[in-house]
Amino acid sequence: MKKIVMLAMGLVLGSTALAQDKIETTISSDFVSSYIWRGQDLGSVAVQPTLGVEYKGLSLTAWGSYGLVDKDDAKEFDLTLAYTIGGFNIGVTDYWLSEGLDPDSRYFKYDAHGTNHVFEANIGYDFGFASIQWYTNFAGNDGVNKNGKRAYSSYFETNVPFLLAGVEWTATAGAVPYATDYYGTSGFAVTNLSLKATKEIKVTERFSIPVFGQVTGNPCSRKAYLVFGFTLQP
Repeated sequence: MKKIVMLAMGLVLGSTALAQDKIETTISSDFVSSYIWRGQDLGSVAVQPTLGVEYKGLSLTAWGSYGLVDKDDAKEFDLTLAYTIGGFNIGVTDYWLSEGLDPDSRYFKYDAHGTNHVFEANIGYDFGFASIQWYTNFAGNDGVNKNGKRAYSSYFETNVPFLLAGVEWTATAGAVPYATDYYGTSGFAVTNLSLKATKEIKVTERFSIPVFGQVTGNPCSRKAYLVFGFTLQP
């Protein structure tokens, strides 16, 4: 009997280990009424697809944004390599926009003073009740400071998730620590105060659509935004 129990436990533990070793794939797309990023207005109605793979905490994600109404909205294509263990995470993102230093908007152009790419490193920790994250540009088409030199533009934020009236909420406070024209700041500035609500709308027994609304205020620019969106994910 003891051998049977030990064999059963071994099978359970083995299947759990195999499940954890599986490669996870993410395929989804957000549709938003406007593209607001860290308190900045980057465009109107847009589709924002995501394709990612993850294995044992290591992930590679492709994300994009494409305007559906205004032809002048910049196109964006980002690649992020990240690693998460427990609550700790670290990563590097390659942002590419169709607007930048290259008038021909070429993706495969990485000249230091002629590229549309921006390279950013990030580090953070999720405590469960709240998370903190720090981001710094280290190469590419970064902004400049008051002296006209590379600003190594940085941004940090705190996110607090909570549940209220059956709806998932997230409160965000973000700031830029020093001057950079990348974020339009002349020194330390709070640039992002947001409140987002998400609720799943059940369509069928097996399919639902997450719908979200978000209010964002940027005390630095004295602007405010209201965004509505939904997510499609198989």
